[in-house]
Amino acid sequence: MRRLIAVASALLLVAVLPAAPAHAVTTRPALVVNRDFPDPDVSRFGSTWYAYATNSGGNVPVATAAAAGGPWTVRGDALPALGAWASGGLTWAPDVSRRADGQYLLYYTARSRSAGRQCIGAALSGSPLGPFSPVGTGPLVCNTGEAGDIDASSFVDTDGRRYLLYKDDRNAIGQPPSIWLQPVAADGLTFQGGRTELLRNDRAEEAGVIEAPVLVRRASRYVLLYSAGPYGNASYHTGYATSAGITGPYAKAFRPLITSASLDGAVSGPGGADVDAAGGNIFLHGWLPGGGRGMYRADLGWANDLPVVRGSRVRTEAERGVLNRASVRTGAANASQGAVAGYIDYADSWVDLTVFAPTAGGYTVYVCYAAGFGDAQHRLTVNGGAQVVVNYPQTGWDTYRQVPVDVTLNAGWNTLRLQYLSRWAELDYVEVA
Repeated sequence: MRRLIAVASALLLVAVLPAAPAHAVTTRPALVVNRDFPDPDVSRFGSTWYAYATNSGGNVPVATAAAAGGPWTVRGDALPALGAWASGGLTWAPDVSRRADGQYLLYYTARSRSAGRQCIGAALSGSPLGPFSPVGTGPLVCNTGEAGDIDASSFVDTDGRRYLLYKDDRNAIGQPPSIWLQPVAADGLTFQGGRTELLRNDRAEEAGVIEAPVLVRRASRYVLLYSAGPYGNASYHTGYATSAGITGPYAKAFRPLITSASLDGAVSGPGGADVDAAGGNIFLHGWLPGGGRGMYRADLGWANDLPVVRGSRVRTEAERGVLNRASVRTGAANASQGAVAGYIDYADSWVDLTVFAPTAGGYTVYVCYAAGFGDAQHRLTVNGGAQVVVNYPQTGWDTYRQVPVDVTLNAGWNTLRLQYLSRWAELDYVEVA
């Protein structure tokens, strides 16, 4: 046996703790447009929220709401006619921004008649509802050598400089696609200098797809959100990468931001995300039971300028916490990242973990553990509050399972303490949703 089991604390009688206080369970993303409304681009202009989507019968359906959480009303199509260069039926992934001159600029993706590929066009309107009128005699971006270009997104930095982000469509010809950054003038139409590659498809779980870029500036870094994975099923997901400078290099996060699994199946194939960074909202699409992709909204927070979405699990490794009369055990082959917090064997043994909540309220903490010598228990406290008993059914050492515990968290940082109560359990990680 890998450790000494007979410790003095095993002989102590365990006091009966009070029943756990009632908690609200975690809040998953809310379905706010219950119809086909993919690739949502969402902004607030004045006191009204506007959402634009990939075509579902027309060109660029638009919806409005008085609040981010709705109710949302689909108003019709914002782009009655495409540019003369484009054919109808494949109008994708719109992006609407307000220029300094008060005009609203729409980027959209459509099929080029001459190239036979998806390309990016532009249109203008005096109203965010439209109608938008196409500008120029051809597409804004159409690189046939990279199989076309899609998923335009506008970004204005804190210094006022404007950029266009988009994705080349190389995956359509079996090559790894990339996300690009193109400086543009204040009109959003005039290119200034060359483009810079920000990110490329290079992970197995991306399944040859990386797309839907959205760039956010935080105090300490740039955060680039993107979608990846096999299109059309639950494995499609939202990831992010960060950089100290706008042109990179960008480093992808260790784990995706939102997946079907991280939401425990509440949304199928969560992608096409857009964020309202200042207001704390993230919008995304997911597959509906009857077909099509509806629009969802969730709370968004920033933990040290990294995104956290309420309802999507965030993992914190137990071995990286603050341990008291306990120690880290490495070489745990079946554990996440190969290490656990172990030897939590005494009345004053505990592990403190700091976790982040985008907003105050109910969350579920999933504690991953192994217990190899009978059922075990820990006390769980949140920010030094009332104790909750966490029960660990025996699994065997190095066999890890999760137990859920519903808690109430404050907005921002919170401290979870898992303290010895009975028998012995090792802690691999906690996930908070």
